[in-house]
Amino acid sequence: MLPALAGYAGARALGVLLLAWVSGGFGQAFHLLSGRWDAVWYARIVAHGYGVTLHPPDGRSLSAMAFFPLYPWLEQALHGLSGGLLTVPAAGLAVSWAASVAAAWGICAVGGAVGGRRVGIVLALLWGAYPVAVVQSMAYTETLFTALAAWALYAALWRRWLTAGWLTLAAGLTRPSAAALVAAVWVGMLVARRFDRRVAAGAVLAPLGAAAYVVFVAVRTGSVFGYFHVQAEWGNGFDAGVSFARFAWAHARVNAWAGVGLVAAVAVVAWLLVLCVRRRPRLPVELIVYAAVLAVMTFGASGFFGSKPRLLMPAFPLLLPIAFGVARWRTRWAVLLLGAVVVGSGVYGAFMLQGSGPP
Repeated sequence: MLPALAGYAGARALGVLLLAWVSGGFGQAFHLLSGRWDAVWYARIVAHGYGVTLHPPDGRSLSAMAFFPLYPWLEQALHGLSGGLLTVPAAGLAVSWAASVAAAWGICAVGGAVGGRRVGIVLALLWGAYPVAVVQSMAYTETLFTALAAWALYAALWRRWLTAGWLTLAAGLTRPSAAALVAAVWVGMLVARRFDRRVAAGAVLAPLGAAAYVVFVAVRTGSVFGYFHVQAEWGNGFDAGVSFARFAWAHARVNAWAGVGLVAAVAVVAWLLVLCVRRRPRLPVELIVYAAVLAVMTFGASGFFGSKPRLLMPAFPLLLPIAFGVARWRTRWAVLLLGAVVVGSGVYGAFMLQGSGPP
C-alpha cells in the first residue's frame, strides 16, 4: 500500500510543481487550482448557501443548486475547525488533496483484491497519471467522489453491503454520477444471491443521498422536476449521445484529425470496457457495471464537452486491463513507463489550466 500512496503523492506533487513553473509561481498555481470554475461555485455555496443564482447575458439562470452539497459541507467544516486559519479556497484544496490520497488507497485496495498487490499499485499510479489528473489537485469533487466510490466497491467485493450502502449514500451527496455506483451495488447484491437485513438496509441506503438532494431542490424550486430544470439551465441533460455525436461531427468538418481523435477516444473507452468484460469472472460484475454506466452517462450527456475526460476519471476500473498488463512487466520497465506517463500528464495538465475554458 505504501508504494502506491508514495508514488501517487509524488505524481501529484510533480503535477503541482509543473503547474507552478508554467504559470509563473505557486500563487498563480493556487489560484488555478482553487479559484476558478466549479471551485468558485463551491466557495459561493459555503459563503451564501444555495440561494446564489447568476444571470448571464444569454438569458439563462444559473443556480448553485446544480452542485451537490457534501463537498461544500466538508469545505465549510474544515474552514470552521481551523478557526479561519484556512481560507475557504485553501480548505477546499485540503479536502480534495486528502480525498485524492483516500481515493488512491481505495483504488489500490480494489486492484489488489482482484489482481494482487502489484496490480493494485499499478492501478493507483495509472489513475494518478490520467491525462487530466491535474483535476485531482483542484478544489473539485472528483477525488471525493472517487474515494467514496472506490471504497464502496471494495466493500461490495467483500460483501459488506451495509458499508457499501452508506458509502454510496455519501457519494450520492457528492455527484449525480453516483447513479453508476448505485447500479453497481444493486447488481452485486443480486449476483450474490444472499438477502438479509443488512443487504436490504444497504440496498435502501445506496440511493438515498442523491434522492434526498433531488427532493431538496424540488422543494426549493416548487417543482417535482426542479433539479432537472436547474441542470437544463446549465445545458446539462441526457440525450443518449446525440449531442456528443453532433459535437464530434462539427469538429470533424473543421479539422478531420479532431474528429478522428474524438472517435478514437470513445473507441478506446469501449475497447477497455470490452477487455474488462472478457476478464470475467476475474473482474467482478460490480466493477464492470460501475465503469459501463459511468461511461454511458459521460458520453450520453449533453453539456460542456471539454469536461468529459474529467467526468470519466472516476471510472478507474477501465484501467484494470492496462494494470494487469503492466504488472507483468519487469519492475524497471514498469517504473520507466509509469514515470513517463506521470510526467506527460503533469505537463499536459499544467498547460491545459492556462486555457480559458474549464476542464
